Amino acid sequence: MKVKRKKTPAIVPAMAMGDIAFNLLIFFVILARATDDSHLQWEPASAQEVKQTGYTRVSVLIDNENKYYVNGEHVGIAQLPSQITELLAEAPEDERTVFLKVHRESTANHFEPVIEAISETGGKLVHVLEKEQ
Repeated sequence: MKVKRKKTPAIVPAMAMGDIAFNLLIFFVILARATDDSHLQWEPASAQEVKQTGYTRVSVLIDNENKYYVNGEHVGIAQLPSQITELLAEAPEDERTVFLKVHRESTANHFEPVIEAISETGGKLVHVLEKEQ
C-alpha cells in the first residue's frame, strides 16, 4: 500500500537570506585578510654565536632561483619527502639530522613545505645560519 505524502512548499523568509549573505561576506573578508601576508618583511636569520654541528646524512638547499637540492642533486618539491626518507631510511635517532640552508631572498611559501617534509620524515632540522660580522 502506497501512502501519499503531503507536499508543503519550503518558504525561506527574505530576512534569513540577508543574514546568510551578511555572514558569508564577513567570512570571506576575514579569510582574505588572513591569507594576505604580502606586506610582511623579514630579515635573513643570523646569530652572533653559531654553534657547530656534527655529521649529517641529508642537506637541503634552496637557491636564489628557489630550486631545491638534496645533497647537491636538483629535485622537485614533490620528490623532497621521498628523497629525505630514502636517505634517512635506517638511521638511528641521533643520526637523523637534516641541514637546511635557504637563500636570504627566499619567501616562506618556498621553505615552509621543506620544513614540513623534513618533520614528516622524522628528520631533526638544523638551520644553517650566517655568523654576524
